[in-house]
Amino acid sequence: EVQLVESGGGLVQAGGSLRLSCAASGFTFDDYAIAWFRQAPGKEREGVSCINYNAGNSYDADSMKGRFTISSDGAKSTVYLQMNNLGPEDTAVYYCAVKLVGPFELSKWTDEYDAWGQGTQVTVSS
Repeated sequence: EVQLVESGGGLVQAGGSLRLSCAASGFTFDDYAIAWFRQAPGKEREGVSCINYNAGNSYDADSMKGRFTISSDGAKSTVYLQMNNLGPEDTAVYYCAVKLVGPFELSKWTDEYDAWGQGTQVTVSS
């Protein structure tokens, strides 16, 4: 069973940083991608960043470039999202998701992802 577990959310002041983690287990595909999405109250879920495990390529949403960085650990079982210079507009529930069928890029279409974590709340105070 595919499992994704996010952690690392919390309350931070504007200008601060957080690092989110996504622990992935339960699948053994040759290649796949792990993506981060976020959903603010009253808004649609939006893609933040994505990493292709085998190639190590990462894809970031334009609005996050320069502030958010996605990475994975050496064992490729955990994906991180380093978020810097956070602002109140970054307040949302952050989810990780796995894409088992290519292309292994950041797709905004949530139904292209095969499993989702439960989400972790990020709140940025002004």
